[in-house]
Formats: sequence, C-alpha cells, structure tokens
Amino acid sequence: MVEKEQINTGAALHLLPTKKFKTTTILLQMLAPLEAETATERSLLSQVLKSATADYPSRKSIRSHLDYLYGAVFTTDVAKKGDYHLLTFRLDIANERYIEHAEPLLEEGLAFLKGAVLSPYLENGIFSEKIIAEEKRNLQQRMEAVYDDKIRYANNRMLQHMFPEDPYRLQAQGELERLEAVSAERLMTVYESMLKEDKVDMYIIGDVEEAQAAKAASAFSVFEENRHVKKAAGTAYSVRETPNHIKETDDIQQGKLHIGCRVPVYFKDSSFAAMQVANALLGGFPHSKLFLNVREKESLAYYAASRYDSLKGFVTIMAGIETSQYDKALAIITEQIEDMKIGRFTEDEVEQTKGMLVNQLLETADSAKGTADLLYQGIVGERQISMDEWISQVQAVTLEEVADCAADIVIDTVFFLHGEKEDQ
Repeated sequence: MVEKEQINTGAALHLLPTKKFKTTTILLQMLAPLEAETATERSLLSQVLKSATADYPSRKSIRSHLDYLYGAVFTTDVAKKGDYHLLTFRLDIANERYIEHAEPLLEEGLAFLKGAVLSPYLENGIFSEKIIAEEKRNLQQRMEAVYDDKIRYANNRMLQHMFPEDPYRLQAQGELERLEAVSAERLMTVYESMLKEDKVDMYIIGDVEEAQAAKAASAFSVFEENRHVKKAAGTAYSVRETPNHIKETDDIQQGKLHIGCRVPVYFKDSSFAAMQVANALLGGFPHSKLFLNVREKESLAYYAASRYDSLKGFVTIMAGIETSQYDKALAIITEQIEDMKIGRFTEDEVEQTKGMLVNQLLETADSAKGTADLLYQGIVGERQISMDEWISQVQAVTLEEVADCAADIVIDTVFFLHGEKEDQ
C-alpha cells in the first residue's frame, strides 16, 4: 500500500489507495501537546462531538443517517502519543463502486464528518448542558474502570511517580478530579482553540482516486494552516543515580510490579529498529527473556512482559507476582536486562524475535486503521519510513546492535502495588 502524502487540499490529506478493502476508512487526526489543563476537556469533547451535530441533533438522528449511508460507522477516540494528545474521528463507509446505483458515498460521508467536527449541535452558542452531563457520566465510568483494572492502575501510578512534572504522567482520557468542573463555556473555549491550533491530518484508505479524494476533502479547507503542532512541554531525558522504589497497598490478591526504564532511543533514531528487537527479546513475546525466566522457569509471575514507547524513550516492564516473591522477581528481572547488555542471547533467539516482529507489523498493516497508525507514528515521531523500509531495518538488526541498545536501558522507577498484608 503506497501513501500519496499530503495532497494539496484543506487538511493535510494522506491518501492510501488500495483494493484490499470494500469499505473506505476516513480518519481525521487532531494533535496537540498533552496538558493537564486540556486533556480532560479534549477527551470529553471527543464524546460530545460524536453525540450530536447541527444537522443531526441527537444520537438517534445520527444513527438513522449512518444507516442511510449503507451502515456507515462513526467513532471517536483519544490517545497519548508521547507528550502529545491525539483526538481521532473515524468514519468507515461502504465504497460506492461495489454498490449498484449508490449515491456518492465518499462525498456524503465527508460532509457528515465535516458537520460533526465543524458544525456541532449548540444551544445559545455553547454545547448542550444535557449532552455534556450525559457524556460526563459515561467518561466518569470509564475513568473509574481504570481503578478496577489493577494492571492499568498500577501502570498509571508508576508513571505519576516517574514523571511527576512531565505531561507523560497524564492519561489520554484526562483526570477524574477535573471532570465535574468542566463547564459548557470551558468546553467551547478548548474546542475553538483545537480548531485553530491543532495539527490536523486526514487519512483516506480504500479504493479511491486521488482527484475524488482531494475534491471531497477540500471541504476541510478551514484546516489549511493546521500543518504543525506546538512543541510539547515534556522534560528532557534524564537518568536517576539510583532507582526510585515505591510500594503501595490496595485490596488485591496478586501484586503488580511495574518497572519504568529510561532509554535514549527514539522513533526518529537510526537505532530504533534495534531497540524494537531488544525490547521484544526482553519481554515482547512468549519466547522472551522475561516470559521464559520469570514466569516459566522460576514460576514467579502470572505474567511478565515489557513495552517500548519510541515516542518517549521509555520501556515498561510489568509482572504479576505474589507479594512474598517481590525481591526474587525483581532480582531475576534485573538479571535479564544485565544479561542482554553483555550479549547473553543467541542468534536463533534474535532471528525468532525479528520474524515475530515482522509478522506483527504485517498483521497491523492488514487493517485500514492499523496502516494509518503505523504511518502516523512517523508524523509524531518526526521520521517518515515505508513499511518495506521498516521491515528491512528490523531484519538487518545484528546481535551487537541489540546488546548496544540493551546497554542503554536504565531502571528509573520500581513500583509495586500489593495487598494490605505484605508477606515478606
């Protein structure tokens, strides 16, 4: 799939022509710095804007119109991209080429999307108080659900300790403490700022001609100047002299050990592929060091894995353990990192890891949204790379490069959430 990048139209349009899908996927991506003052409002806006438009002022009328568009699906979402906050509008709509006597569905779909983004349902010039109240309740439930998911909760607490003054500590959906106080006027202010200041990119993925896409997307001419994002206020890379160890208690049976590591390798760096392989070998797959040694060999963990965020230079190690096994589990996890730093792994292990990484990339690219996500990583990560180049770079990674990247992994914060009674 070849991207025809930033066709000359209103928003920065990325057309990905393909006959793989019978539907057309349209994504409008709005990027801004991740900030405590706006994350909650932007998350709430993603739901308010989905609920009603000036032309379709209720969920029922929106559903009816989507049904008219041959069962189109409209969703919104928010995500954290390093130190940035991403709000995504997504419309999946049938391709009229495969429907006899169909209306120009791409144009109609983009007209609906334009209305949702640029012509929301307002009452006296601001968002509806009733809709805001409904969406606040829904968002509150999702925020509270994070506390019940102890893996996510423990990860959030680790981030808050590791990045106390950094926006990276924040969650994409915002903060429960701020939610109730968000007024209709405040929401309108953030919305207007979003339209003026966010970096806006549009992806159209499907069996679509360039001229057709450019004509339809020109409706978003208001975003013609929205080609750049403000610099985020993330803190500079730094390493503690000694790791910060924190323990907290909760009403849980299984302890959650989350280890935050600094690594000075980012998506834009030439060593990014090697860092991907290093992380995957450490804890990305069932054959990884953490899974085999912490979980299988020593039976210390219910799960053990690692995750690499190339937009932040950050590796998380996660394990579910018995409280009494904390010291032993931490020692063996640390040992796996140290072993990798001195190259204590085999060529077969690295080749297996590279093969699984390539398969993972191909599986992600097998969906329209996955393809766009991979390409958008290059926008936020300041490095454009094709899928073929990405795969080639992974396949070319050497054992020495893996060890070099592993040598850069530095444990910063060790967070342990355990039951009320600590059996140690």
